[in-house]
Amino acid sequence: MTERKTAEEALFSEKERAQVTLNSIGDAVLSTDVSGNVTYLNAVAEKMTGWRCLEAVGKPLTEVFRIIDSETREISPNPLELAIAEDRTVGLAANCILIRRDGHESAIEDSAAPIHDRGGSNAGAVIVFHDVSVSKAIVVEMAHLAHHDSLTDLPNRMLLTDRLDQAIATAHRNDTQVAVLFLDLDGFKRINDSLGHAVGDKILRSVAARLVSTVRTTDTVGRQGGDEFVVLLTEIKHASDAGIAAMKILAALAPSHKFDTHDLRVTASIGVSTYPEDGEKAEALMKNADMAMYQAKINGPNNYKFFKEHMNLRAIERQSVEGDLGRALERKEFVLHYQPKIDLETGEISGAEALIRWQHPHRGVVYPGDFIPIAEECGLIVAIDRWVLTEVCKQIQEWIAAGLRPIPVAVNVYSVEFRSHGFLENLRNVLRQTGLYPHYLDLELTETGLMLHAKSTISVLTELKSIGVSLSLDDFGTGYSSLGYLKWFPIDSIKIDQSFVRGITTDETSDDDDSTLVSTMIVMAKSLKKHVVAEGVETVEQLIFLQAHGCDEAQGYYFRKPMAASDFAILLQTGIELGRFGLNYSRAS
Repeated sequence: MTERKTAEEALFSEKERAQVTLNSIGDAVLSTDVSGNVTYLNAVAEKMTGWRCLEAVGKPLTEVFRIIDSETREISPNPLELAIAEDRTVGLAANCILIRRDGHESAIEDSAAPIHDRGGSNAGAVIVFHDVSVSKAIVVEMAHLAHHDSLTDLPNRMLLTDRLDQAIATAHRNDTQVAVLFLDLDGFKRINDSLGHAVGDKILRSVAARLVSTVRTTDTVGRQGGDEFVVLLTEIKHASDAGIAAMKILAALAPSHKFDTHDLRVTASIGVSTYPEDGEKAEALMKNADMAMYQAKINGPNNYKFFKEHMNLRAIERQSVEGDLGRALERKEFVLHYQPKIDLETGEISGAEALIRWQHPHRGVVYPGDFIPIAEECGLIVAIDRWVLTEVCKQIQEWIAAGLRPIPVAVNVYSVEFRSHGFLENLRNVLRQTGLYPHYLDLELTETGLMLHAKSTISVLTELKSIGVSLSLDDFGTGYSSLGYLKWFPIDSIKIDQSFVRGITTDETSDDDDSTLVSTMIVMAKSLKKHVVAEGVETVEQLIFLQAHGCDEAQGYYFRKPMAASDFAILLQTGIELGRFGLNYSRAS
């Protein structure tokens, strides 16, 4: 009796230890007898199946442990039955789903093994399993992230290329066409630099949503990176269908994007290539659509262009220019020319504008319109801007040292430089190093550049005024502005863009919009107590009109073309012959 009591206590202790162990592990444990009826569930198994052990014991395994295939939704083979039948350890089928008593589903994996009695015969089976729903979800999410852009959730370059390959194969079989629309946002970098990446990201997500809503569900919208998107049009019948899609996209992007206090408009330039005419491989179609996009951007914002064979030559040319541009500063290939400004009341030379030229060793003289946009895109514009500023300050000091009459000289400051870190500090350093009196330096800033972030712009302009330089609003009328802000900008002068001056006529019987606009701009500027300068004066009629309407200064080919510093020094000595203008001035120079 003592021995039996001792054995019972030892058995109880062993059973209790096993019970505690099974309830402490993280995996679920379920066992059955040889007939397939449940004999045990640990705490984790109770939670995952929804059955308490006392309720489940004696129940058929198929009632307590319900598993299905996640793909087919069919009942999966029960591993416990297989383990007993084949007397071996058996793993769960792939994609196995456990349906809890209340209907909740969870992905599980693990294995089942037979239980033997003392004689070695099958006495049942045990299965150990655990929930892999989270890990499977992570795998799915990682697979999604590998093929989608994290900001917009659009297909990325990898997935887009794969879908383009599939679309080409389908079009080849069905004798249809495929179109690739390569889209780049106009001026996005300027917005991103001035308003910050948070606002830029909101615009990108908004653009992505509009693109998706514009195309068919069978088409694909992807993001290449930055502000570049690609639209893949599958199985189109005619190339002209791609043009229609491009126009719909431009129309969809036209409305403003409203974020917090910002109300921003962005346009796009779109390049179009089609299979099989413009390429039979995904890489060729993407490359050619990219080339067409650059051509569209050259022609002006908010338009699209189909790829043409000659664009290959232009693309090669552009890459060559970009490569040479990176070495132009160190090779001292840039030079400055100066164009005089004329006081329309006295006829005197009242100032000048510094204009950069690139003396390319093989191409000859390259004008700003042919390389400044490239410099902005490849990040060289800040270095070029700062070189111009330094050279102009040195040149003014040289003229003063030579005994010439000092005049203010205007320098174009591009938006990227104006917003760049260290702009004010660099300006102070240049003025200090050259010893130039700040009054002789006139900074010309574009209307659009100032308005991108008007509130912060005011503080920078105020700081510039405290330094002592003059400030001009360049290309007035070509950008967008708020007269409310314009009133508070500490701007000294407003420059009327040459595109308006060019259309001036003195014929009172004609209905000339440009003449009306220019006269209105002069009146408005005067009401704001701003000095007014007209650009691009080429005819005596334009000059007469400007003088009659009270414009303060003018510059243009009618007076002089931009000239080298040495020639401008001579002009400062001799002045400009007033008689050839045929105008009356209050005093002579």
